[in-house]
Amino acid sequence: VSNAGVGMVGPLECQSLAAMQSLMDTNFFGLVRLVKEVLPDMKRRRGGHIVVISSIMGLQGIVFNDIYAASKFAVEGFCESLVVQALRFNVAISLVEPGPVMTEFEAKVYEEAERADYSRTDPETADIFTNLYLRNSRDVFASLGQTPEDIAEHTLRVIEAARPPFRHQTNAAYTPMAALKHADPSGALVTAAFYKLVFKYDAVLRLSLR
Repeated sequence: VSNAGVGMVGPLECQSLAAMQSLMDTNFFGLVRLVKEVLPDMKRRRGGHIVVISSIMGLQGIVFNDIYAASKFAVEGFCESLVVQALRFNVAISLVEPGPVMTEFEAKVYEEAERADYSRTDPETADIFTNLYLRNSRDVFASLGQTPEDIAEHTLRVIEAARPPFRHQTNAAYTPMAALKHADPSGALVTAAFYKLVFKYDAVLRLSLR
């Protein structure tokens, strides 16, 4: 089971390249290093199961989560490319894709975001992040967040499955979001939907979450 991860939220201009590289080293290359260690023996034994804790953000990017989403997209692409070869050797790969989870990991990311310096971006972007994104995120976590125990139960079901799924989303509330992206290959539909949700109907979003 590959579960190591770090988070990053905020305007792109306010994040250092070194911090981005460190995040990718943990979230993506950490997984790659693990798979390189365990896969050869699994292939020799012709049996094994690699379970990767991914994220719904490996399927759909979310505003102000640019680098974190990029790392999870990399995880998804890596596993999607590897799974067919692995199956040839009777090795299963499963991606567990949670939405928001109420842990110290998430709390720390958002506490740091509230204290950060946003002087390197323009005032409008800083205002959107602090007064729209952070405020709405708290409501999203309070309303839709899962517990670590819930994610553990989902992961256990994937591990124990007779025929392990390649992808398993833990929060049904996010399934329409993933489906919307695949419904329109041009990307216009999902982009317009998120734009309206963030900039036109944020008050309705907060009210519905509460």
